[in-house]
Amino acid sequence: MVLLRQLLGDVLRQLRLRQGRTLREVSAAARVSLGYLSEVERGQKEASSELLSSICKALGVPLSHVLREVADQLALAELQHEPVMAGAPEHERIADSIPATPEGIADEFRADMVAA
Repeated sequence: MVLLRQLLGDVLRQLRLRQGRTLREVSAAARVSLGYLSEVERGQKEASSELLSSICKALGVPLSHVLREVADQLALAELQHEPVMAGAPEHERIADSIPATPEGIADEFRADMVAA
């Protein structure tokens, strides 16, 4: 079974790591406890929309981008008829397509909008 909270946590963690930021930095910027952010990233807690918005703002990425990445991973899991969890092998993850910087995300977002 695919757990959205695990997919979401994996995407958030990948974004943070690609930016070279620590849990402490992002939790302070998002105004959420370090422990809670860690639990969200590990898929142990369901984050509210307000909390997700705050985390995305702290990471400098649109919430829609994060949700799109989660939707892509979910679609892949459904196509493969097997769960994609946070511990999935690297070659099975879509999270590698997440740009490392807010500027890269903005460029990708603009390209998506032009393509539509």
